[in-house]
Amino acid sequence: MDSPPPSGKYLTFILDPLLYPSVVKQGRQLDFHQFADTVAPPTFGYPPVRKGFPGLSEQINRSFQLMQGEHLGALTESMMGNLMLVLRQDHLCAGGGGWKSGSMFDFCNSVMFEATFLTIFGGPERGRRHEGMEEMRGDFQRFDRMFPLLIAQVPIGLLGRTRAVRSKLIDRFLPDRMSSWTGTSQLIKTRSKLLEQHASLRDTDKGAHHFAILWASVGNTVPACFWVLYFLLRDPEALEAVRQEVLEVLRLSGGKFSPEEDLTLSREQLDSMVLLESSISEGLRLSSASTNIRVSQEDFSLRLDEERSASVRKGDVIALYPQSMHMDPDIYQDPQSFRYDRFVQDGRVKTDFYRAGRS
Repeated sequence: MDSPPPSGKYLTFILDPLLYPSVVKQGRQLDFHQFADTVAPPTFGYPPVRKGFPGLSEQINRSFQLMQGEHLGALTESMMGNLMLVLRQDHLCAGGGGWKSGSMFDFCNSVMFEATFLTIFGGPERGRRHEGMEEMRGDFQRFDRMFPLLIAQVPIGLLGRTRAVRSKLIDRFLPDRMSSWTGTSQLIKTRSKLLEQHASLRDTDKGAHHFAILWASVGNTVPACFWVLYFLLRDPEALEAVRQEVLEVLRLSGGKFSPEEDLTLSREQLDSMVLLESSISEGLRLSSASTNIRVSQEDFSLRLDEERSASVRKGDVIALYPQSMHMDPDIYQDPQSFRYDRFVQDGRVKTDFYRAGRS
């Protein structure tokens, strides 16, 4: 996210990717949470977590473990089911109904937004889909367009109807409404219990916390889905290679594409699709433009390498901009080209890239 530093003394960009580990490993001196705690509460509309709610921040951070390990398998299965639900009811033309045409971004947005929502938050008690999802997507896009300004700490009152739009979105997550949903992920169940332990949190505060999770879930995922699909469709060789990989994985498991049957893929099957994973990584490399922010918690000397160090003062802001690395021809040959197999080596996912002989 691009934004000014929260009242720091200096803002320093680290452009040499070989120095990134030196910054990341200084977790005690260079903290991400101070920046997040400064900008997230006013952006999403909840009170600062670290002030007045002892231990809540640490408990919330631990809850993200419910999206890893064995929990990830259950989320994957749920997501596959919800993707098929949305695709089958909205986009698959049964009985030879012919092609549908529309915006590719709208397609990615409608499918990923609702399937993700159902996977994380669950669905209504009667019927598997929420009413008014199209209206909610529209409100979310209106909020998201103002998100960079909110993160830059522009007062929400200066941004037209953004406050009213945010209030509508938060109202979707009020406890009374969410209590009737079924199929809710363990992550949201746990976070809801944590928030209920604090009587001073209003229902709208709790709803704002859940709204922040929605943004974190789809704010970047939808654009990533669009760009990966965009690059694949522009490259017939890449599209065919990925398609054949998917078909081979299905063949080995005895499955197939069928209008009559939902497609299910396990986490293990998805992990085996190295060309698909490489295409996603390559799409992210070309389209991602985020900035990682760290705020110094004390005066200290930041050791950059064996020969160099830098004096950092308390309150200084250190920024990492990975896009400068992603477009570095010394790391990625022909960096502005989409190469679907760039992240594959010897039939496995490639994770090591080199600059000046160093990984």
